[in-house]
Amino acid sequence: MVQDNGHTLALIQGGEEIREILHSDTVIYLGTLEETACLTCEVSPDFSLPQGWRELTQRELFGRLADHSRGLVGYASQLLLWQRTNRFCPVCGHSTEAIGGTWGRICPNCGYNSYPPVTPAILVLVYDGARMLLTHKPGWGKRFSCIAGFVEPGESLEECVQREVHEEVGLEVTDVTYVGSQPWPFPHQLMVGFTARYVGGTLHLDEQELDDAAWFHADALPELPPPESLAHHIIVTWLASRNSN
Repeated sequence: MVQDNGHTLALIQGGEEIREILHSDTVIYLGTLEETACLTCEVSPDFSLPQGWRELTQRELFGRLADHSRGLVGYASQLLLWQRTNRFCPVCGHSTEAIGGTWGRICPNCGYNSYPPVTPAILVLVYDGARMLLTHKPGWGKRFSCIAGFVEPGESLEECVQREVHEEVGLEVTDVTYVGSQPWPFPHQLMVGFTARYVGGTLHLDEQELDDAAWFHADALPELPPPESLAHHIIVTWLASRNSN
């Protein structure tokens, strides 16, 4: 939920009166942002929005809320999910307790402890000379993007890049190079971006993951992911590196 003055969106601000409006039993203190205390909570599904408040998904906040505020929203959503889904021990079923000074939870019955998970996933732009390979999934409209996939147990990030490229489009790559990373709270991913050079193979789609993939020349690109996304950053970074050589 955000405040909307008709021109800009902002995080909801206020004191005790806001807590009374929300009627939430559990409020979590997140820390401070620009010397302002930040709290988060969940409200009931039938909560009636006060005048000037709007309910938006996290994706709808991209490009419409300041980056530091949007990052705080993602942080809050992950911690709320963590608190909601880890009230009981996965080993013995006993209720868990907070570990002081951390977000961890511990089971007083068997001693099992756990912390909010971060799930690594890769994004990779495959290139070959002046062309790049971009993929498409159902529901994306005209937009094409990079290959993506989750890291498996016992696998390095570079190995994940090579495996995902081979599984999704049937190609072999080398020169896997790190570009950047981005928290992606849907629900708790950390996206790690790479470029990789094509060395062989024939394009063959995994039709359970993709419905199209094609080579695009740097001067004739399709609709790309939004500028706030890591995928967009990877693509424009690769284009800039080509223009500087």
